[in-house]
Amino acid sequence: MTSEDLDQVPGDPEAPLPELPGHSSRSRLERILRRGDFAVTAELNPPDSADPEEVYDRAAVFEGWVDGINATDGSGANCHMSSVGICALLTRMGYSPIMQISCRDRNRIAIQGDVLGAAAMGVGNMLCLTGDGVQAGDQPGAKAVFDFDCMSLLETVRTMRDEQKFLSGRKLSVPPKVFLGAAINPFAPPYDFRPLRLAKKIAAGAQFVQSQYCFDLELLDRYMMRVRELGLHEQCFILVGVGPLASARAARWIRTNVPGIHIPDDIIARLEGAEDQKAEGKKICIEMMQAAREIDGVSGVHVMAYRQEELVAEIVEEAGVLKGRKPWRKEARPDDAAVAERLVEILTEADALPESLEPLAETDADG
Repeated sequence: MTSEDLDQVPGDPEAPLPELPGHSSRSRLERILRRGDFAVTAELNPPDSADPEEVYDRAAVFEGWVDGINATDGSGANCHMSSVGICALLTRMGYSPIMQISCRDRNRIAIQGDVLGAAAMGVGNMLCLTGDGVQAGDQPGAKAVFDFDCMSLLETVRTMRDEQKFLSGRKLSVPPKVFLGAAINPFAPPYDFRPLRLAKKIAAGAQFVQSQYCFDLELLDRYMMRVRELGLHEQCFILVGVGPLASARAARWIRTNVPGIHIPDDIIARLEGAEDQKAEGKKICIEMMQAAREIDGVSGVHVMAYRQEELVAEIVEEAGVLKGRKPWRKEARPDDAAVAERLVEILTEADALPESLEPLAETDADG
């Protein structure tokens, strides 16, 4: 049996995975990380639309290349389709979504309700974030909530899962079975504090973390050295954030305008000196992925290819970080063809009804 066979139910790749001893969820991502495979996750750019097909089209480019898909929750304080809505659509198709929860927009009552609703729909991974301030987005007049921060949010969801109760103390009949995550940024000062902050998030309940974009391997090495000294890599799975830069101009804009992203001068100079800057940005991303894979304590990468999602498959393949492993993809079910054929027969029979019976058929359909 291959490793990918363990990540789906035989004969029904869209069915929920069975529970495993020692696991917090039925998440495919948790399975992969716990058995020691190098994981790849990616970020889905949420649509400004109510059309589910836009979500499916955006997710399709990741099929067979990633182990989890992040559904962002109003990132940058901009409104898009909700994270819980995207996750509902993705679980319906068999994907393993990572639902991001931002503390900016909802109080503890709404957040705990969303956690239960998402878990009921099969969402197995949740990433707890404080969230960007409303002044960063396109509706700065919105009222910020911040009833929780990421630490208190982690503690709350962990309490719901492990102690089977709301924050109020009221009991849950069935707890949410979820794999809990958080965000880290090894590339922002104060650098010495960052590993200690990771330790606090682990103590609050984080089982995996995804980092901000990595464009500085020296800083990542220094961070991971301290993480290993503290033994944190044995308590939490660490996924390093990577992504392709479209051009030197884009890199300069990101560095200036997006808080928390560190892009060294030598990376920008390399892009400026390239004949094809987009291709060079992709090459830099691949190199970062390959280097991250060799660092002791790094369990995977999180690919953020904003408006370049079509490159994710190429980047993952060319980087070779999966070492021949094939992540889950939606396969045609054995009975799909038979169901489609029977549906055509039913429709054909309906079209062939004599005119005298057509009103009766319509009446039956209306109940």
